[in-house]
Parts: sequence; C-alpha cells; structure tokens
Amino acid sequence: MGKHSRPGPPNQPSRAVPRLNPDDQLAAYHKRRRPPLDIYRRHRPLHGGASHLRPDQPRALEEWDEFSYAPAGTAPDLAAAQQWVNERITGESASQHRP
Repeated sequence: MGKHSRPGPPNQPSRAVPRLNPDDQLAAYHKRRRPPLDIYRRHRPLHGGASHLRPDQPRALEEWDEFSYAPAGTAPDLAAAQQWVNERITGESASQHRP
C-alpha cells in the first residue's frame, strides 16, 4: 500500500464514505454539522505555535457549536487543557454530540 492509500488517522473511520441514514430526510444536514474529524473540543495555545511547546503557558479552549469552534474558556496550562478536552460528555449534551 502506498502512503496515501486512505486519508485521515488510522484509528478513525474514513470520512470519504458517506454515512447517511436513508430513512432520515435530514441525514445530509446532520452530517454537515459534524465537526472536522469528529473532534468536539480542542485547545489552542494563546501564544501561537505548536500545542506541545511551552506546556506551562495558558491555552484557549474551543468547543464545536454545530457550525464552527466557539471559545469556551481558558486553561492555565497544557495538562489542564488536555484534561478538559478528554472529559466525557454526560447527560443531555451526550445525546446531542454522540450518535
């Protein structure tokens, strides 16, 4: 296999194949509202640059709002930002974000 045999990370399903429910009339709409690579939360360094540089600097937290990433707060350092990103979504928001 060539190195460009399939786009994307190997641990995620391919997004090249549409996953549409034929019974749902709004399936195409819901598919467009998914975040890129199904990442609902992410963090970005406030100082710019790569996320692994300067792990003691603050991070901006962003959450997917079904259209784009919106600011959700700040974290004091990389460890706190990663913990926020990896938190499990519970309650009502889980049914909205995860099919």
